[in-house]
Amino acid sequence: MSIALKQVFNKDKTFRPKRKFEPGTQRFELHKRAQASLNSGVDLKAAVQLPSGEDQNDWVAVHVVDFFNRINLIYGTICEFCTERTCPVMSGGPKYEYRWQDDLKYKKPTALPAPQYMNLLMDWIEVQINNEDIFPTCVGVPFPRNFLQICKKILCRLFRVFVHVYIHHFDRVIVMGAEAHVNTCYKHFYYFVTEMNLIDRKELEPLKEMTSRMCH
Repeated sequence: MSIALKQVFNKDKTFRPKRKFEPGTQRFELHKRAQASLNSGVDLKAAVQLPSGEDQNDWVAVHVVDFFNRINLIYGTICEFCTERTCPVMSGGPKYEYRWQDDLKYKKPTALPAPQYMNLLMDWIEVQINNEDIFPTCVGVPFPRNFLQICKKILCRLFRVFVHVYIHHFDRVIVMGAEAHVNTCYKHFYYFVTEMNLIDRKELEPLKEMTSRMCH
């Protein structure tokens, strides 16, 4: 990453502290393997495939946490330009509006300004990935039966961050010189969720044209 990009993607911009894997654990080793594949310049389509003999839930867990960290960072770089005035509704252009529901304070889908939606989203995901009953960190502790369903919901909502950034704030990404980095992150995300069948195709519609050009 260039010095300029390192300045763009600095720790102060991060919405939330990064979630890390404990050294010595199976998930830490999987995380290192996934990162090594990406850093070696290997084809992203190949990099997301489940390694032979590895557990699917472990592989998904590693990627969900990694995508949370990366997308959190991307949104952090443009969040000062995403305000209640510029983005009074969480949307992806005129055709797509995303409403927040968490079964706590917001029991029904509720229209919110984009920055408020993003804050609630990142808080909600952070609670999920820090919950030992959902993302167990101890060796031998099983994942819950509904683990993949929870991950699908997390990934679906993270995709909406890409939609909003690409459609409403990509001009800022270009000005910062971060276009290639964001595009690579998106391609990695797209190849992973489609390879592992973790997102409904209709959710991908807002970026369908861009994706067809970018992800052959």
